[in-house]
Amino acid sequence: MPVTTWMPASVAVLGGTGFLGRHIVACLLRDGAAVRVVARRPGRLALATGGNRLESVAADIRDAAALAAAVAGAEGAVNAVSAYVETGGITYPAIHEQGAGNLARACANQGVRRLVHISGIGADPTSPSRYIGARGRGEAIVRETFPDATILRPSVIFGPEDAFLNALATVIRSAPVVPLIGGGQTRLQPVHVLDVAEAACRTLADPAAGGRVYELGGAEAVSLAEIMARIAARLGRRPAFLPIPFVLARPAARLMELLPRAPLTLAQVELLASDNLPAGQAPGLAQLGIAPRRLDEAIAALAR
Repeated sequence: MPVTTWMPASVAVLGGTGFLGRHIVACLLRDGAAVRVVARRPGRLALATGGNRLESVAADIRDAAALAAAVAGAEGAVNAVSAYVETGGITYPAIHEQGAGNLARACANQGVRRLVHISGIGADPTSPSRYIGARGRGEAIVRETFPDATILRPSVIFGPEDAFLNALATVIRSAPVVPLIGGGQTRLQPVHVLDVAEAACRTLADPAAGGRVYELGGAEAVSLAEIMARIAARLGRRPAFLPIPFVLARPAARLMELLPRAPLTLAQVELLASDNLPAGQAPGLAQLGIAPRRLDEAIAALAR
């Protein structure tokens, strides 16, 4: 493990009640930091430990004034807020551009010393995809506003209660015919949620990580079709896999977004339109001293 140069005594975690945010909070508490969970509904937070080192604040990342108050007095901040479906005022630009900028400005104005911004592999401000483009523009806004921010770009994240392996397993369990978007040829390098959380904590504690971009991929690169085949084998299922071209998957995803818990979103389809792998030029888990957890271990847990 790299030598920790400086661990912020207090850290505000935006989106600290979410899938990734909860693990970042737990990691920071383990390392001795006082943690302030900032979320629209912080009452959802459920951690068995923390005691007086854990507090919660209600604030929306779209509300600049509320954010300024939420991060006041914190030495570090992590932005783990994300949106995969646009609904009402929750749009990709509002969350990933305006919201990211609001937090970066609040941190700069309030004297927060370290900021870690969670983005994603493939973020591109020039992308025609609303989601991918907003992610890329959000990164640019953060860099401009808080130049010393660390940006983490994970590949698709898996782990207990994830929206990736569990969604695939649900489809494979319930349907005799399973769609393969784009023929399942997209290559991914899924990364465990605990490894991403650890990366957030280590970069937050290392001033040398300031201003750097890390691309976080897991232990192996594998196609979507191979992942689904492994899940089916573990579950003892033998569905027929039906290749679905992207031209059909996009309108299908738009319809599914109308469901209360969309099994597929347009953002996910657009992310599958190209390989989701670390580019190789940026540092990753290895440079942070993190040995990535293996995908097959999580797939095995699905069967249990």
